[in-house]
Amino acid sequence: MKLSDFDFDLPDHLIATRPARPRSAARLLLAEGGAIADRRVSDLPDILRPGDVLVLNDTKVIPARLTGTRTRASAQGDATAKIEVTLLEPAAEGWQALAKPMRKLRVGEVIRFGDALSAEVVEMGAAGLRLVFDATGDAFDAALQTVGAMPLPPYIASLRAPDEQDRQDYQTIWAARQGAVAAPTASLHFDAPLLDALETLGVEFVHVTLHVGAGTFLPVKVDDVTTHRMHAEWGEIGADAANAINRAKAEGRRVIPVGTTALRLIESAADGPGRVAPFEGTTDIFIYPGYQFRVTDGLMTNFHLPKSTLLMLVSALMGPEKIRQIYGHAVADGYRFFSYGDASLLIP
Repeated sequence: MKLSDFDFDLPDHLIATRPARPRSAARLLLAEGGAIADRRVSDLPDILRPGDVLVLNDTKVIPARLTGTRTRASAQGDATAKIEVTLLEPAAEGWQALAKPMRKLRVGEVIRFGDALSAEVVEMGAAGLRLVFDATGDAFDAALQTVGAMPLPPYIASLRAPDEQDRQDYQTIWAARQGAVAAPTASLHFDAPLLDALETLGVEFVHVTLHVGAGTFLPVKVDDVTTHRMHAEWGEIGADAANAINRAKAEGRRVIPVGTTALRLIESAADGPGRVAPFEGTTDIFIYPGYQFRVTDGLMTNFHLPKSTLLMLVSALMGPEKIRQIYGHAVADGYRFFSYGDASLLIP
């Protein structure tokens, strides 16, 4: 199974840099029973069935992109330089992060992010650095809200800088548990009126948590995709959520995760066909064609990058040939791609 099997041509103008407004006005490509239909996310109450379970990731994105300055004494006097930092994940002490330019930093240096926050570089390596901040807990969270910017994906950040609107746009309306540095983007299409309409229909919502890491954007660098190693992300499925999923499966109702993050988590927690166990810990599950799904009956997801692990995941769910057909249709019909783009509902 070669990396080139998951490539396709995507015109640049189809990469969305802003979401649809309202959220549920985004287009929805429905692929079910071999057919493809062009719909809107707002049509979900006409598409889903009473009793369907939507699995929602309630992670909350932190404003993980920081701009600071470092000061170093020299024979010519103090020298100040600008440093851009992206937080990756909490460490045993401090945070793992990336910095640009990193080559000029030294262990022991302090980076100041305005008056609200500063951090000491305590460790450096090939994969990044570790920072210990001068604030922790609620004080750190408050300072981060003041000085941080939303960590837009590289393919958006290269086209425009994040702004205040992204603090709302790049966050789900049910976000509750802080810790992600990337959004579960299929969930960005839901607004309050849509949730109300689905609840009235009889759709059940189950909340789980997977803190999405920056590794979700890492490219696959091996030609034989089966040798690729996924990044690990922390997740949790509570007992109530596991029981709700298991009850639905036992009753023959469909379990449809909203987003690949929710799908990867419930498949990680599966302890048999049609069953999940409560789960807390890290998962590095890699789903590619040949994988046997144990819990998932469908998936709502955005359109993914060429050669990405997420494209491999949807190819595992629908079959590579069907995904090529779906993506060919999406490109030809002008669907908007990636995090702020349109959605698909895939029912194998």
